[in-house]
Amino acid sequence: MNDLPILTCANHPDVETSLRCNRCGKPICAKCAVRTPTGYRCKECVRAHQQSFDSAFSNAHWYDHLIALLVPAALSLVVSIGVAFLTLFVWGLIVLILAPSAGELIVRLTQAALHRRRSRTIYRLAAAGVVLGALPVSLFMLITGGWFILIWEILYLVIAVPLVYYRISGIRLS
Repeated sequence: MNDLPILTCANHPDVETSLRCNRCGKPICAKCAVRTPTGYRCKECVRAHQQSFDSAFSNAHWYDHLIALLVPAALSLVVSIGVAFLTLFVWGLIVLILAPSAGELIVRLTQAALHRRRSRTIYRLAAAGVVLGALPVSLFMLITGGWFILIWEILYLVIAVPLVYYRISGIRLS
């Protein structure tokens, strides 16, 4: 016979479970379990670990937040002007080919300006900077009726913004 007591989830007392958080040992059900590389953990332990990770690896100075916004904004303005000229004089589809490269250039120059310092706010500000830089050209096209160029500006942003966010945050998409 099995002499083990029947466990119930700490968050859902009506759900039986045999699973425990591998960090704190609290009984958890499948709804409460978060799969990690080292096993299942409760949401509270995952949240606590994530908060300690964020504070431990945030080595940014106050002025890095300004750099993270302004450098991508300036670079994105230049790229946005380039997108307008390429679309106007060449062919719009070339934007789809060059947008990832432009995003990567923005990432590398921003990281160099930040000296690889990081924080969660920096990732968001860098992505916002890309949008902010493209805003003057996009608004100009909107006001003057340059709809065709505006479409390619938006496509540039759709490609570049997530690329900048994920690359500066260190996440590799493969």
